[in-house]
Amino acid sequence: MDPFIFRHNWAAALCLGSAALFGGCGRTLPRREVIVYVSVDQVYAEPVLRQFERATGITARAVFDVEASKATGLANRLAAERSRPRADVFWNSEFVQTLRLKREGVLMASRPRGVETLPAHLRDPEGVWYACGARFRVILANTSRLAEGARPSNLEDFVSDRYPASELAVAQPLFGTSADQAAALYAAWGEVRARRLYQRLKERGVMVVDGNATVRDLVAQGRVGAGWTDSDDACGALERGAPVAIILPDQEGQGTLLVPGAVAQVAGAPHPKEALALLEYLLEPATEKMLIDSGFFQISTRPGGATHPCLGGRSVRTMKLGLEEIASRLDASRRDMSSIFSQ
Repeated sequence: MDPFIFRHNWAAALCLGSAALFGGCGRTLPRREVIVYVSVDQVYAEPVLRQFERATGITARAVFDVEASKATGLANRLAAERSRPRADVFWNSEFVQTLRLKREGVLMASRPRGVETLPAHLRDPEGVWYACGARFRVILANTSRLAEGARPSNLEDFVSDRYPASELAVAQPLFGTSADQAAALYAAWGEVRARRLYQRLKERGVMVVDGNATVRDLVAQGRVGAGWTDSDDACGALERGAPVAIILPDQEGQGTLLVPGAVAQVAGAPHPKEALALLEYLLEPATEKMLIDSGFFQISTRPGGATHPCLGGRSVRTMKLGLEEIASRLDASRRDMSSIFSQ
């Protein structure tokens, strides 16, 4: 057979097969993709998403919110798009807005593999959300300003006369993890005891500032002796060489508040198979370790999992409260905090 005719016939047959399978010669298979709304800081999230693409061949298109309250902004966007979802996955750096979206019917149940290893209080009983990596609340102390035996070791030390109020700082408990901590104490202690703690902070004149990063800076600069902040802020100060020590509060009692990230699939997601693949990837211990090694999270959500080196190998005792239980107390605690700290 003439080589030209052979090549022509072979190309025609291939074209016919392509037409039968994909609807026409010259067309290509659509590239698989997943749309993810992300409140994890972009510098930490993008390497994870690029690794996911290499591992699966699925393009991950991320939408980041640049606002300070980025989790809230993305949650509002997902709620607004409920009738015509654009996103497949919500990857949240904390949990409160994820639980809110579940209540509003924006998210759907899924069953990623491997989630059985998560503790029961860190996965939704209905399979809507799953925790992935965590920060936690700490006390950060300036080692030049406070000697080792003179540093607070639990939250109620901040209202003890043993520690001068001028040495202490906390963030406004109205937003973010500071608000989560107040709600957790309402759930664990009851309203009377928890509200009294914050009233005493105000009455004693403990410095109240606009955020956890400000608390960190005040302690790192030696302007106060100790403050409440998050583990990522505290570890960052330690790694930059500030004269600070990280104190794990309430380790002899209830433990400290764990603040996990959360992942969930959007109801009516346009790419459900790809969404499930991304959920499974984000929930893998290796992915969680990648985020811990990068410094975004400091502790695994799984018993015996990875921890950040800034903890010096210490284990962390955390509250065993269900996340729904914490979120259910948020409105009541926030009303009280607003009343106490707006006076």
